[in-house]
Parts: sequence; structure tokens; C-alpha cells
Amino acid sequence: MERQVAIVGAGISGLLACKYTLSKGFHPIVFESQSSVGGVWTQTLETTRLQTPKSVYQFSDFPWPSSVTDDFPTQHDVFDYVKAYAQHFDLLKHIKFNTKVAGIEYEGPPDEEMRSWSLWGGIGEPFSSKGKWKVIVEDLESLSTEIYLVDFVIICVGRFSGLPNIPEFPPNKGPEAFRGKVIHSMDYAAMDNEKAAEFIKGKRVIVVGLQKSALDIAMEYTFANGVENPCTVFYRTAHWNVPDYLPWGIPLGYMYLNRFSELMVHKPGEGLLLGLLATILAPVRWSYSKFVESDIKRKLRLAKHGMVPTHSFLHDISSCLISTVPEKFYDKVEEGKIKLKKAPGFCFCHNGVLVEGEATPVGADVVILATGFKGEKKLRDIFVSQTFQDYIAGSPDAAMPLYRECIQPHIPQLAVIGFSESVSNLYISEMRCRWLAELLDGTFKLPSIKEMEKDVTKWDEYRKRYSGKNYHRKCIAALHVWYNDQLCKDMGWNPRRKKGFFAELFEPYGPLDYVPSSAAS
Repeated sequence: MERQVAIVGAGISGLLACKYTLSKGFHPIVFESQSSVGGVWTQTLETTRLQTPKSVYQFSDFPWPSSVTDDFPTQHDVFDYVKAYAQHFDLLKHIKFNTKVAGIEYEGPPDEEMRSWSLWGGIGEPFSSKGKWKVIVEDLESLSTEIYLVDFVIICVGRFSGLPNIPEFPPNKGPEAFRGKVIHSMDYAAMDNEKAAEFIKGKRVIVVGLQKSALDIAMEYTFANGVENPCTVFYRTAHWNVPDYLPWGIPLGYMYLNRFSELMVHKPGEGLLLGLLATILAPVRWSYSKFVESDIKRKLRLAKHGMVPTHSFLHDISSCLISTVPEKFYDKVEEGKIKLKKAPGFCFCHNGVLVEGEATPVGADVVILATGFKGEKKLRDIFVSQTFQDYIAGSPDAAMPLYRECIQPHIPQLAVIGFSESVSNLYISEMRCRWLAELLDGTFKLPSIKEMEKDVTKWDEYRKRYSGKNYHRKCIAALHVWYNDQLCKDMGWNPRRKKGFFAELFEPYGPLDYVPSSAAS
């Protein structure tokens, strides 16, 4: 009997999950709340471009079309590329659009029995005759509800959409105290270009945040307004946002995306030799950071604008907190069209925003909160069971506990794809989907729950060491080769994908190193 696999979301991770489960003979059903594939790329700003070079952000078996020549394609190019992938592999027929998953509920053994399991699902297998998932689906057009019983669930909802993160304020000091308009960047991105331009034209706008959405919105504002109405950008912490991926003319991949760069970092599960090597190479690691930082400071004139971060570049790349600065952004700052203002905290008043420690508010007509999303809550709320909600959330002092960034050891017959970050989320999601497909196909088995939990703890310790307070972001950017090695070993693949010792050590790793034709060991 054909196994049914429910996939929640038809963004990049959902499409990959669909494609690779199909390749193993399973029957995927993809539920997508929007009317199109593409996830975050269905609603982006007109000026948004890909943050990473397209050579890193591509499917291993579906290259970019020759018509896309920019290293950092536009949002239209990315969206078209993703849609073309879905069409090429005939995935659209497996997708139910305009359907929202209201909840999922496991129908199987009672909680008491599941708590006694020593193996994932009780038997260490991805499927069980004792349990199925009930997927409660709402049709957003007919407003009807339908229930599906499936053998496995793959959650691909992503963490950068859906549920906006709105800062909390004391009573009478939030948006309700402000006479102007307050929206989230998600709402601004949902406007068409004409409406967005009209919304900010001639207005005094404050953008809260310093990541990609905030930078892009500030740049769009300068096209609609002049110096007489500058855009004020509030930020809490300066970051090493990059102007390009060529520090002093050297591709960044040769410094942070190869095996040699990872030898300088203490890794989860490393042995004595690798640990000693990481300690010895610490000065080289420091010099790499300083080298990149000096180039960013020079190109963006950060010292002039008081925007030099107090932490290292390694900290930001280990936290996935590096955004690509829009071209000429700091030129607009020097022209007075964008004002950068450090704001450790703020609250609203009648005619603007009051920054913590200041007496005079910053006047505004519109405040756009580019403050991210509540990805953890969105994921947690999918589960009907409070027990499973607690499992997926984990403890407050640890990141979400996912083995191989995919499996919660205590939740059977379910995987999460696309929740932890890397330099290229497409590339890493494809590796995870291939790993998951092999797991579902019986190529390998997971270790015991206790062993998986130990591994999760080691990765958590790594993130706390290099990401500090940002460890909850579950970033593996500075260790993506080491991470992929673990996936390859599980699947029985040779993790060494390059030809020759020096190529293996110094050449950057990317999606084409894992093309299906060379998958066998």
C-alpha cells in the first residue's frame, strides 16, 4: 500500500520534500495556504534581491536559466526559478492551494506509552502500524474543513513568514498611543508597488530593524521621498552586513565555506585531534574575521556612521545575522535620505516614537516594524497536543531540539524541514530532504532517543559558544560542510566530494558538489 505523506507548505522546502518523497515511491499531499508555490518569494519588496550568490542558491539538478546573468538575481527571477522547478518536476498536481493546515493530531499509543519509548516511534522506524497523523485542513475559498489521515508529516512552514513578531510595550505606550500608522514589514511587502509607494510618499517614516527587510524598505523609501522627508532606521545592534561577497577581492566562500575554515572552529562531536587543531588555529580564525571586517568597514564607511559592530564577523556568520546591504545604501545615508539611530528600546507617543534614554520623541507618520517573525510559535501551534507542543519547543535555555535539524526524537512519524538557517537555505533544505527521503525509504535508521538527544545538546553547545545570545536561530552557516558530512554518512554517501587533497580542503562547498549523479559513495 502506498504511504501517504502530508507536507505543510509549498515554499522551497515543501517543493523539495515533495520531489524527493515522490522519488522514493511515496504519495505526497502538499497543503499550501497561498495560491502559488514559492513561500517567502510570493510576497517580497520590488527592490529585493537574493542575498547569496546564485551559484550557492540553486537546486542541485535544476540550474539557473542562462537568461539570469546577475550574481544576485531579483525577486522576480527567484520566484520564476522556483515556479519553473515545480513545473519541471511536475509537482503542482500534488499541491492543494488555498488550503490552510489548522492543526495536526497524532492518533496512536497514549502519551504514557510514548514517554517510555527508547527508540523513535517506539520501534525506530519512520512508519508504524499503530499510529497515523490526522491533518485538519481548512479550504480558504469554500471555508470548508477536511480531515486527512496520513502515515507521515513533513512540516515546511519556514520561520520567516506568517506570524509577525510585534514587540511588547507597557500599557498606553504601544501603537495604540500613536496617531499615525504602524504596520509590520510583512504587510508592507504584501502591497503592490503602486500602493506601497503611495503609502510612504511624503510621510515621515521610521523603520525598526537592521536586517534585510529593513534595509530594503529604507532604500525603497528614498526612491519615493527626498531629503526633506528622510527615513529613520532604528537599530538595537550593528551587524557585519556585507556589501558583496568579495572581501579585498577574495571570494568569501574560500574563507568561510570550505573545510579549512571549519578546522578553525570547535565542532559538535569532534575528536581530540580536531579539537586541538581548532585551538591551535584560533589566531588564524581571528585574523580571518579581522580581514573581512576591515573590508566591510572600508567599503561601507562604517566608522564614519558609527556603525562598527562590537562583535566579530565570525559571530554574525555563525548566527546567520549577515544581510547584503543594498547598493548605494550608505550613499543615501550621507545624502541625508536615510538616518541611522541606535535604539536599545523604544515606545510610542502621540506624535512619534520615544527612544529609551531620550526626552524628545522622533516625529513620525508611519512606523514599519521589520522585527522578524515568531517562527517557533507558528510551528508549535500546528500541534493539537500540548505534549507535542512542549516537545517541539524544548527548554527555554536551549534551541529547538531537532536531531539533524529535522527530527524531534519524541515525536513519531514527523519531520521539520527548513527551520534552521545556513548561508543558503535552499541548498541546505535540499540536503535535508534527500536525507529524509532515504530515512523514509529504510536506507538507514536513527539512533536511540537518548543518543539523538546527546547529539542535539552538542550542537546546542556549539551554537552557544559561537552565536552567543542568538543561538536560538539554529544557524549552521559556519559549519555547513561538517553538518552535511553527518547527513552523507547517515545515507552511506562519501562525504568527501572534491577531487584532490587541496580541492577538498580549500575549495568552497556548494549544491553542485552533491548532484544526484555523484551521490553514491
